[in-house]
Amino acid sequence: MEILNVSDLINLLIVLASAAAVAGFMAGLLGVGGGIIMVPALYYAFTILDFDISTRMHLSVGTSLAIIIPTSIISTKTHMEYDAVDFKMVKSFGIFILLGVIAGTFLAVSLKTPTLVLFFSIFALIVGLFFIFVREKLMDNPKRISDLIKNISGIIIGFISVPLGIGGGSLMVPFMRTFGYDIRKSIGTAAAVGFLIAVSGTITMITGGKIINNVNTPFSVGYINLLGFIVFVPVTMIMARIGAKAVYKINKKLLSKIFGTFLVIVSIRSFIEYLSIN
Repeated sequence: MEILNVSDLINLLIVLASAAAVAGFMAGLLGVGGGIIMVPALYYAFTILDFDISTRMHLSVGTSLAIIIPTSIISTKTHMEYDAVDFKMVKSFGIFILLGVIAGTFLAVSLKTPTLVLFFSIFALIVGLFFIFVREKLMDNPKRISDLIKNISGIIIGFISVPLGIGGGSLMVPFMRTFGYDIRKSIGTAAAVGFLIAVSGTITMITGGKIINNVNTPFSVGYINLLGFIVFVPVTMIMARIGAKAVYKINKKLLSKIFGTFLVIVSIRSFIEYLSIN
């Protein structure tokens, strides 16, 4: 691991804190968990710290999931104040989310870093385009979601979320909007589902890193880096509450397009990284 001078360390902390602020705010505002911002920021930090390339992306993904735990709690509690969390929906996803997370963990620990980076790049592009072109065009006309669709969707959301290090909001919000749920109810419910994914994903990434791959990265437990966790959590918790409150005051159409554009840029940058390490 590279030894950083004071100036480099300060710059790194500023980058991480800035990314944490954006991730936390977006987690509360858009119900996306913040992982889609945290993962590239953590990957950048672990690159600067010269962590082993073979586990760098895995640590980014696992640490992101751990950070989402407190962020999703704050975001969910804030949305509960506005009666914007459908706990019946959350409960119906429970066990199927867990099954998906377990399967997703096996996928995550088995993929090599370049493949994991490419996977993230493609997903960031899809989500970015969704926020730019589709998100606000879905209609508010609630339809009943069958148990079969919920079960299958829960497994898929849990399965995809772990290798990406996200709380599932990027999947949960469009899923609920497709069935006509109000945007605020979709965001609040996605935050609660994100908690389930983050807790189970953190446990399985710790287990996968320690037992399956026997990872011994400095200041890490399995695929969870404690330094990244400590830097991100205080900032994301504060900003998640601010973002959740802003849902009820801000024009989200413009912000959705800005966020989508940002994700497209992140996707392109991640793809360039994939080409450089592949």
